[in-house]
Amino acid sequence: MPDGIAVIDKPAGWTSHDVVARARGVLGTRKVGHSGTLDPDATGVLVLGIGRATRLLRYLTELPKSYEGEIVLGIETDTLDSSGQVTARHEMAGVTGARARRAAASLTGDILQVPPMVSAVKVGGRRLHQLAREGIEVEREARPVTVHRFEVAPVPGCEGVLRAVVDCSSGTYVRVLAADLGRALGGGAHLRGLRRTAVGSFGLAEARPVESPEILPMSRAVEHLDGMRVGLEVAAEVAHGRVLALDRLGATGAGPWAVHDSEGGLLAVYERFRTGAKPAVVIAAQV
Repeated sequence: MPDGIAVIDKPAGWTSHDVVARARGVLGTRKVGHSGTLDPDATGVLVLGIGRATRLLRYLTELPKSYEGEIVLGIETDTLDSSGQVTARHEMAGVTGARARRAAASLTGDILQVPPMVSAVKVGGRRLHQLAREGIEVEREARPVTVHRFEVAPVPGCEGVLRAVVDCSSGTYVRVLAADLGRALGGGAHLRGLRRTAVGSFGLAEARPVESPEILPMSRAVEHLDGMRVGLEVAAEVAHGRVLALDRLGATGAGPWAVHDSEGGLLAVYERFRTGAKPAVVIAAQV
């Protein structure tokens, strides 16, 4: 059974679970998971963990994301994207590119964002999209997110359509950014053609169709963590899941730390524990 990371270019119309299910069939293993949901209508980067690497997906979930898409001014939908039903129309023909850029700038930085009803967020033990299908709308608490970049520009030949590029923290809804931009411009808007271009360092350049995935080393899942290499003696203790002193690991900083053997093979991920460190995930077999 393979162990590693696969960067998939998700097609439109597939749920993230659809991609996982197909990958299980292609790879011949049930041990496949993804690092973060991508809307069914969206395309682009979806990172999968395979085999033992599924245990490392927690370290990918919080990576920043990058997106491209189009914002259609003047039309609101119940899903905030083009898959939904139109709920309102606004006259917004006078919106200039400069005005749109100023409004986008006001939505950049540390902001609060209310999750959409059609989302996987849980309220009272149920996912919002399940409640939405039943016609139930509930209060949602605004969540802090960070939008590092929100650039918009008119699409030539398409009146009232803006091309958007977004770099943001995990948990940011680009659909909500589009809707909030529409409101900031005195009307409404929805998102279409969303494409995720990157998850952390994983980009479209290495994304593959789910039918022909490339399996990358497990170490790629934790390459953004502080890492160190250890000798045979410490490697044996790591494989047995021992709590270790920080100086024995050679660890500095707050952690977590990716621990590799002398040849660069991933052994475990350690996290701070009291004055030392304990394993959160052990990959190496006991030796």
